[in-house]
Order: sequence, then structure tokens, then C-alpha cells
Amino acid sequence: MTAAWFDRLAVRPAPPRLRRTAADAWIGALRLAVLALLLVGLAGPLAAILSQAFAPAEGVAAEGWAQALNRLADYLASPALRGSLVNSLWVSMLVTLIVLPLAFVFAHALTRSAMPFKGLLRGITLLPLLAPSLLSAISLIHWFGNQGLLRDSWRALGFDGIYGAPGIVLAECFAVFPHALMILVSALRLADARLYEAADAMGTRALRQFLTITLPGARYGLVSAGLVSFTLVITDFGIPKVIGGNFNVLATDVFKLVIGQQDFQRGAVVALLLLLPALLSFGVDQLVQRRQTAMLTARAVMWVPRRSPAFDGLMLAACALVAATLLALFGMAVFASFATFWPYNLAPSLVHYTTGLIDAELDVALVNSLKLAAGTALAGPVLVFLGAWLQEKARPPAWARALLGLLALLPMAVPGLVLGLGAILFFNAPSNPLHGLYQTGALLVLCTLVHFYTTGHLTMTTALKAIDPEFEAVSASLKVPLLRTCWRVTLPICLPTLVDVSRYFFINAMTTVSAVVFLYTPDTRLASVAILNLDEAGETGAAAAMAVLITATSALVSLLYLLLARVVRRHTQAWREPASP
Repeated sequence: MTAAWFDRLAVRPAPPRLRRTAADAWIGALRLAVLALLLVGLAGPLAAILSQAFAPAEGVAAEGWAQALNRLADYLASPALRGSLVNSLWVSMLVTLIVLPLAFVFAHALTRSAMPFKGLLRGITLLPLLAPSLLSAISLIHWFGNQGLLRDSWRALGFDGIYGAPGIVLAECFAVFPHALMILVSALRLADARLYEAADAMGTRALRQFLTITLPGARYGLVSAGLVSFTLVITDFGIPKVIGGNFNVLATDVFKLVIGQQDFQRGAVVALLLLLPALLSFGVDQLVQRRQTAMLTARAVMWVPRRSPAFDGLMLAACALVAATLLALFGMAVFASFATFWPYNLAPSLVHYTTGLIDAELDVALVNSLKLAAGTALAGPVLVFLGAWLQEKARPPAWARALLGLLALLPMAVPGLVLGLGAILFFNAPSNPLHGLYQTGALLVLCTLVHFYTTGHLTMTTALKAIDPEFEAVSASLKVPLLRTCWRVTLPICLPTLVDVSRYFFINAMTTVSAVVFLYTPDTRLASVAILNLDEAGETGAAAAMAVLITATSALVSLLYLLLARVVRRHTQAWREPASP
């Protein structure tokens, strides 16, 4: 294997010092380009938010830090803002407390039981990832809203209506569940069978094994899933906007201040307040990950679930109930999109897809979303690969490695709404030489790419760390430029991972709302934002139709990506096959 790769590295003889100098110059230029792009897309908007929040009040020429802090304290002391903060915190905590047990049971069933239909049930849980978060809110309105099919049943449970906190909590559970499930599946998949065999030999009951082996082994996964769920809920904007009614949260306050009142200064203050819980959750998650220890050693034995009809049946029933709930929400959105006139004429028709979307020229919004997703899916993997490779393989200086690591991890802690508002303040400044990017599709791509950069970077870093450093060491001994080693060896090995990263960028660009709600123009309006506009106009059927189209597009593109991944793996992993005699 190694000899075959080194044959690919063969180059014509050239002065090694000149080659190394030219390669170092290229690597330095690439490093500066990646840093500049991340600084412009992330550090610039965050600095603009801070500057706007601490800017002198209108009519005041200048003020010191004490006056600025006093003014901020007055903002934060307002009863409305305190109410929104409390609402955001307790709703996020409640959703986390609901989602964690459900996701843990589902993950436990997938990894620790021998129940049938695992693939089908796992596939159903992926539906919320392909749909905009607004889909769940629209579905709940059609189920339990003022004209919902089950509105009387909902009120019989003691609720005045679905609008407000109940609707936000239920819709957020639908949107957040798959994220928590993925983390917990990864945590529960790692198990050493020897621990359970020793417990069986000592006569330990199943419940005690669960409490003393399974649960402690998954504690870091539970903490991470809880923090991710809390952060996603407290920073989400779309669901509270659609189904929140008069129940105010921080995210909707930012939108009202900026769009409704054009009060950018107060909007920046609330955005900073919205940034704090996300930063705190991110910091705790990083601390937990550092303390995490390996669950599998070199001598570990992988645990294989054993059949147990009673336990498997119980797990199947629990997972089927969760999957049925997810299908009910998704199915209602599909049904409502085809209903002729809700709720009086439920006969299926295409009126919402034709009159509601095409005749209203909202099909252009779907095309714009496809352009945004395609641009992000093409540029994202390139930037992610360069950033990860420059950090892991290019022997960067200590300062560059630290700065790259900080800029790569920080986007995970910055809510999309905060990033979008910062982009307005930063790129709309007349003194900014990059002012020409304002109100362009390129800015939408940049903001979306930066918003979802961290996950792609961590994925690519994991793939690069799996490549033996011996490749670079032997290449250096052969005086082969590092860039050629990257092009001929590292990049082909990482191509399957790049395909997965590209799919991740595409789907998130199609479904995102918060990162772009402040940045679009009439010429660059997007499908996900069109759902908000249609819902505000009372066109809930057309809003459901747009949500279904986004989901269908994401599902179709995901299938194409899976086919592409198979082709890429077949061609890039051919070197693993033994050579024919």
C-alpha cells in the first residue's frame, strides 16, 4: 500500500531548497486567506455587534465606559426584556428535559436491543434534519390551532390554545430530537462487553447494570446532548416567530427591534444577551469533552445485543410511538399543503403549489435557496479542508494554529440571528471596503458557511488525524513538496469525508432561517424565509407547501450525495484492494 502511494508522489528532480521555499510561500498564502475569510465572516460581525451595543446614545457626542454600562444596565432592567429572558431560559430547559429521556430511550433501543426495523425507525428520525424547523410549527397549527383538526381535544387537556409556550415546546422537541439522538447513539454504541459479562457472572440484575455501567458510560454524551438541545432552542428564531403568539423570547425580540422598530442599538444589546447562554453552553461542553475518557481500550470486546422478546418488544413500542409522532407532524404538513381550502375543503389539489407559490413568483425563492445551498456546498468543503489541513498537517506556527482553532470552534457558540445582525452592521458600514458585498448572494453564502463551519471543521479534522503522519515524514525525506503530498495522497483519502461535509452544508443552507433572515433582499429572497412571510400573511397552506418542497429537495439531494459517496469511495479506496498477480 505504502509503496503505491509513494509512487504517486514521484516528481521530477528540482532544487529542494527552491521547492521548499515556494511551497512554504503557497502554504503561508493559503493560511492568510483562510484566516482572512474567517475573520471577515465571523470576527468582523461580532466586533460590529459589540461596537453598536456600546455606541453613544442618540444625540450624545461621546460617553465613557461607565455611562455606556449604565445605559446597558437600563436596557437590561426593562421588565419586557427580563420576561423574554426568563421565557427563553425555562422553555429551553423544558425542551431539554423532554428530549433527553426520549432520545436516550431511542438510542438505547438502537444500540442495546435486538428489536426489528432499526433502519426504518432510524430513517424516520432523520426527517427533521431535512426539513426547516418551521415545518413542525406549521403542522402543530394545523393539528391544534384555532382551525386545527384536534383543537377541541387540545383544549380538553386544559390548554387555552397551541399558540405560545405549549406550541414552542412541542415544535422545538420535533426539531431538536434528531440532534440529541445522534450524540447519544454515538455515546451508547461504545460498550465493553467484558463489563456486562462480569456483571452477569456476579448475578447483577439488569436494572443495576444499567445504573452502574450503561448510564455512567453515557454521562458525557448526555451532557453534550443536553447542552446542544438547550443551545438550539434558546437561539432558534423561526418556531417562536410562527407559533409563539404573544409569548416573547430573546430571538423574536431581536427581530422585532431590528425589523419592526429599526432600533439596531437595542437589537445589538439583546443579541449580546442571546450570545451569553450559547457561549456558556459551548464552554461547558468543551470542558466536558476534555474530561472524557476512552470507553474502549485495545483489549475491549464489542458488545452485541442479545435477543430478549420482552425487552425488544418494549423498545420497539417506545420507538414506534416516537416515530409515529414525527410522522404525524411531517404528514400533516404534506396533507395541509395539498388541502384545497383549510379547513372547509380538504380535497387534495395543487392550488397552494400553483396559486400560492408559482403565481406569487415564490418559485424564485426556491431557486435562490438552491443557489445558496449549491454555493455553500461547493465553497464550504474547500474552506473546511484547507482550514483543517493547515491546522493539522502543514506545521503551522503556534499563533496560527491557535487562531485557526479559535475561529473554527467559535461559530458553534454564535447564534445565527446574532451572526446575521452583525453582518448587517459590519458590511453595511460605508467605511468598510467590503461594503459592496452587502445585499448580495455572496454575503448569504459567506454568512451561512461561517454559521455551520464548526461541524464541518471537526469532521474534517477527525479524518485528517486518522491519516498516519508517516506519509508527510517520508515525503519530506524524499524532498516532495507538502502541497503535492496533500494533492496526491491526503485529498484522495479525505474525499469521502468531503462529500459528507458538502451534503451537511447543502441541507443546512436549504433549511436555515436565523442566519439569513436579516440579509436577504427582494432579489435574493429565500424559500425558508418565504415560509415566515407566507405565515404572516395567513397563507398557511402555501407555507406548508414551501416547507414540503424544501424537505423533498433536501431528501432528493441527500440521495444523490449518497450515490456520489459510493462512487467516490469505490475510486479513492481502490488502493486498499490487493494487487492482482
